[in-house]
Amino acid sequence: MIRHTVAFRLHHDTGSAEEADFLAAARALGDIPGVTTYEQLRQTSPKNDFTFGFSMEFADQAAYDGYNEHPVHTAFVAERWVPEVADFLEIDYTPL
Repeated sequence: MIRHTVAFRLHHDTGSAEEADFLAAARALGDIPGVTTYEQLRQTSPKNDFTFGFSMEFADQAAYDGYNEHPVHTAFVAERWVPEVADFLEIDYTPL
């Protein structure tokens, strides 16, 4: 199992229509084949400047690779992520 996580901050104002639209568009990532769990999270710790997090799980590396190469993912990254995300931290985990 691989858990792919990303914490991020958008260029958009908190509560804006643009923020809501970005999060709505990102829900399509959870429908990509191989994604077994998908969550959108609001970051609450005062220890960093990130606002949101996405977390998703994959059965194995092949499923994760398929997700990364899927056209819905690559389009989202190019058309939404790159222009709208101000900063992010990506961490991928496997169980010990």
